[in-house]
Amino acid sequence: MTFQVKETMISESKIKQRVKELAEEIERDFNNEDIMLIVVLKGSFVFAADLIREMKGNINVDFISVSSYSNQTETTGKVKLLKDLDEDITNKNVVVVEDIIDSGLTLHFLRDHLNMHKPKRIKICTLLDKPERRRVDLPVDYVGFVIPDEFIVGYGIDYAQKYRNLPYIATVEEV
Repeated sequence: MTFQVKETMISESKIKQRVKELAEEIERDFNNEDIMLIVVLKGSFVFAADLIREMKGNINVDFISVSSYSNQTETTGKVKLLKDLDEDITNKNVVVVEDIIDSGLTLHFLRDHLNMHKPKRIKICTLLDKPERRRVDLPVDYVGFVIPDEFIVGYGIDYAQKYRNLPYIATVEEV
């Protein structure tokens, strides 16, 4: 199965504006308290870098990596922890930064895993949300864009490690 970019779903300028708004929302909610951003690799790294640059307060960053996809377009339903945190998050304000929420299984797993470390509070921030695909009930605190159930790439999100470099979100089609 091979895919190619079909059309732009969310432009670069719309993404930039929404990322700025999300940064402001997060900082307002935490009211100048220190924040630990937990960036979910690999897809979230572009979004997280732009989000961090828009934030003015004390921001610490750590990375976590999980997998439920392999190189497929559908989730396997089984989540594996590939890389755990390096930093201690005990009694810290944590914001998990995710690229896209689909089934919700990955973030459900991550929330449970991070709660074992006893943070002060955990909030979820995602650039993209596909609520119609949700398989578990998952509260999401900050959502960039709600999108339809289409396979997308760009702005850090890949298909088989390709298309991460696109500065916009695009739909793809099978060729």
